[in-house]
Amino acid sequence: MTNENDNRQVEFEAATFRRLVKHLRERHDVQNIDLMNLAGFCRNCLSNWYREAAEEAGVPLSKDESREIVYGMPYDDWKEKYQAEASDAQKAAFEQNRPSE
Repeated sequence: MTNENDNRQVEFEAATFRRLVKHLRERHDVQNIDLMNLAGFCRNCLSNWYREAAEEAGVPLSKDESREIVYGMPYDDWKEKYQAEASDAQKAAFEQNRPSE
């Protein structure tokens, strides 16, 4: 029964990820810097995590490909359509809260 529970958990996690990505695609007003300042991750982080998971499974995926999966379009197109210039306050908050790597 454990295997079936593991499979269900993976299904639920995948559905949750798809819903999160859909939500972020619909919320163009939420800038990546806002996400970083409030949550410590953004759309680019999600795309990086996606790419890393694919590579761990032996599936090559480029940075551009993983970003398109998350953004729903090429990243440059999304930036042109939706990315606003970060305010001085947003930049200062980011520098203060920048994740250490």
